[in-house]
Amino acid sequence: MMIALSFAWGACIGSFLNVCIYRIPREESVVSPRSHCTQCGKIIPWYLNIPLLSYILLRGKCRYCASHFSVRYLLVELLTAVLFLLVWLKFDVSAGPRALHLVAITDLELVPIYWLVVSGLILGTFVDFDHLIIPDRVTLGGIAAGLTLSVLAPSLHGEVSMLKSLMMSAIGVVTGWGILWGMAIMGKAIFKKDAMGFGDVKLMGAIGAFMGWPAVLFNILISSFSGSIIGITLVATNQKKMQSKIPYGPYIALAAVLWILWGPIWWQAYIDFMIPPLTYM
Repeated sequence: MMIALSFAWGACIGSFLNVCIYRIPREESVVSPRSHCTQCGKIIPWYLNIPLLSYILLRGKCRYCASHFSVRYLLVELLTAVLFLLVWLKFDVSAGPRALHLVAITDLELVPIYWLVVSGLILGTFVDFDHLIIPDRVTLGGIAAGLTLSVLAPSLHGEVSMLKSLMMSAIGVVTGWGILWGMAIMGKAIFKKDAMGFGDVKLMGAIGAFMGWPAVLFNILISSFSGSIIGITLVATNQKKMQSKIPYGPYIALAAVLWILWGPIWWQAYIDFMIPPLTYM
């Protein structure tokens, strides 16, 4: 039952995120007016606004004017539902093996916290794709939420003490913000123009607030690698030029999700690679 509820709840949150993705960059309210067709302006009643199902049954069209809705609405709802489900599957009071080799969490309070993080990452990702910005309510709001929740849920950083958890969160903020800010300054000095948006700097600070400095180091490595691969591919296929701006936020978000789901495994593998275990003759 909880598997089904987690998936359904994720789809509902994904539906709300679609509203946020469209309205926040336009500085519109996310609660009023109700969901409506952007072409004909008709309010969409609740029975035609059921996450996933409505899009499929209506074949992605408005019931009133037959204009097409972007497939992104479906993809965001599905992505959010799947990630919410994966976060729920991590929970296990015995810390036993989990499906897909997910790293188990034993504290139920971490589930809604990770759901919050995932929601913010999805929101920031798709706004960055469209507008090359990441909303402050995702970045600065994420830093504030990460520091606060680190006190309320010390197990977020593997601690029992609220003070130690807060310190880990603060170190994560400084590490994430500081490293990316330094990279942005160096990039501007080398290329004589902004090489990285400040929203990316703040987003990395938020990642550090929730997940600590090891997650920041992992994120910088993975996001830089994946962003470079995608960027080179886009240039090679003539979809982008060398001087084109490419959003970096989505790759930070991708690395953060990988950390949430499998982070300690990746981190231990990295430590073992850098410091091979001693072997005895």
